[in-house]
Amino acid sequence: MEQQTIYITNSLTRKKEKFEPMHAGFVGMYVCGPTVYGHTHLGHARPYITFDVVARYFRHVEYRVRYVKNITDVGHLTDEVEGTGEDRISKKARLEQLEPMEVAQRYTEEYHNQLRALNIEPPSIEPRASGHIIEQIEMIKRIVENGFAYEVNGSVYFDVVKYNSSNHYGKLSGRVIDELMAGAGEERRALEGQEEKRNRVDFALWKKAQPEHIMRWQSPWGVGFPGWHIECSAIALRYLDTDLNNREFSLDIQGGGSDLIFPHHEMSAAQSKILSGKPFARHYVHAGMIGLDGTKMSKSLGNLLFVSKLINEGVPPMAIRWALLNRHYRADFMWSKSHLDSAIEDIQRLQLNLSRVEVAPTDGVITTIIQSLADDLNSPQAIASVRNWCEETEKGARGGNAGELSRAIDALLGIAL
Repeated sequence: MEQQTIYITNSLTRKKEKFEPMHAGFVGMYVCGPTVYGHTHLGHARPYITFDVVARYFRHVEYRVRYVKNITDVGHLTDEVEGTGEDRISKKARLEQLEPMEVAQRYTEEYHNQLRALNIEPPSIEPRASGHIIEQIEMIKRIVENGFAYEVNGSVYFDVVKYNSSNHYGKLSGRVIDELMAGAGEERRALEGQEEKRNRVDFALWKKAQPEHIMRWQSPWGVGFPGWHIECSAIALRYLDTDLNNREFSLDIQGGGSDLIFPHHEMSAAQSKILSGKPFARHYVHAGMIGLDGTKMSKSLGNLLFVSKLINEGVPPMAIRWALLNRHYRADFMWSKSHLDSAIEDIQRLQLNLSRVEVAPTDGVITTIIQSLADDLNSPQAIASVRNWCEETEKGARGGNAGELSRAIDALLGIAL
């Protein structure tokens, strides 16, 4: 199959661009996976479904895909901007009187179960942060040696101000370092507990473990644990930046939810640039956020809609997937029961029409699905073409192959019927 032109919106340039892989016929993609201390909700499911479709599409058009998605089981603190607070998994372990790895194992298994139910294919590689402590320590040492990080009282911080003097910190997120330094807008916070940092914008690469901190490792700076951001750099560079002759980018795609643009992806990009000497990713791709009944969906508000709850209530998993794909991946939207009701009706209608002996022509709809996904992953347009096919079949059109269409919908959209 001839590899067709693909367009995707790059969060870095804020433009829809032609996708150009660093190596012909090969895509290296890194997507931030879950911090495994809670149940999988729709806000988690959306980016995982989005990048599942990205990987499916590239494979369908005969790219080799190395898709790396991590498991964060250490280092994600409750205040991810300032890099302070308690490790989220350790906190959950303390509250439930468990070992941290018991918490991580329990919620990792649940996460995998939910992804299987939603027909999300596993990534090529799924590394755990705790399994790459050595790589993280070695990378922090290199950043210190290069003069872009400093140790204070057993913690190591990335020097954002020094980095910005020769690079552009804030290029991805659109943040202005002077405003961040002044604590403008939503980043206005007291420096309580942060006095040891040279600059308020510096972020932790390694944190000294307090006596009550359960998850800890030996390091050149004493007993501690890695910061959240260094984890993704260590894993992505380890498995995707393997061509030492390529000095252009480390990977083709960095993906995740739009809530990760700042601080996580901005900070990961900065430290990775120091480590590799080149920009981290050529294309940054982000899925939009989901609200619920007019309010942003968040753990603090207690209005999360869990995938397991919907499935236990009898909602077909493919209806959940269909409903999420029926909104463009980049768009924020408010979830409501009507979205799910409509998706259930669509799925039932599609199943009925696929079961007919005679169906409308299918070559055209399969082509439209492929072309729609090539145009910035336009899954709503792909779904609309399937609805149109159902209508033509119901009107009596003939000449199609229902089996071929069913297989294409599964292969490309992940809707298994």
